[in-house]
Amino acid sequence: MFGIVHFEAFLLACILLNLIPGPDTFYVLGRSLSQGKRIGVASALGISGGALCHTFAAAIGLSAIITASQTAFMAVKFIGAGYLIYLGTKMLLSKPVSMGNPNSFGRSSGVAAFKQGLLTNVLNPKVALFFLAFLPQFIEPNTSSYFLSFMFLGCVFVTTSTIWCVGLAWLSGLASAHLQQNPKIMAYITKGTGVLLAGLGLRLALVSVD
Repeated sequence: MFGIVHFEAFLLACILLNLIPGPDTFYVLGRSLSQGKRIGVASALGISGGALCHTFAAAIGLSAIITASQTAFMAVKFIGAGYLIYLGTKMLLSKPVSMGNPNSFGRSSGVAAFKQGLLTNVLNPKVALFFLAFLPQFIEPNTSSYFLSFMFLGCVFVTTSTIWCVGLAWLSGLASAHLQQNPKIMAYITKGTGVLLAGLGLRLALVSVD
């Protein structure tokens, strides 16, 4: 179908790759523990939205252009790194979110968390490199439906990733609801999440095209 080969192997690889802790996992885990289930799920969905953007961009060749240009790659990388460091610093300077405050998890907070997760993923050029390197291995080189093949495989990968991240956000969010009863613990978790996000930003700033 669509020139796709070894789909079973691809699906297994997707599951295994999602189970390996990476930046997305740590990002969702940190947001869920520090700000609760709603924010964690919104962050996970935002990251998935960013992955879909990378899938589409790679399918039409934009990602290839970015990764082929050192200047474009560096620009996107440092914007993404700066954004993560900004989020981390903001959490370091903020007070722990109270579960008892109904406004803390209002609609706007969920939308903001979704947008932050989306930008975090979109501004990470390493995600573009991953899709460009991973997905073509399961597509016939001479297929006439390369775009559809790429989009289908990308959507499958994003679906498995979303299930994993949303499940992680849900479970860690439940733990957060209990932890919120201890302000001192929540203060440490919030600050720790800030350090984590800033660390992910620094890590992104240090990556190269190779």
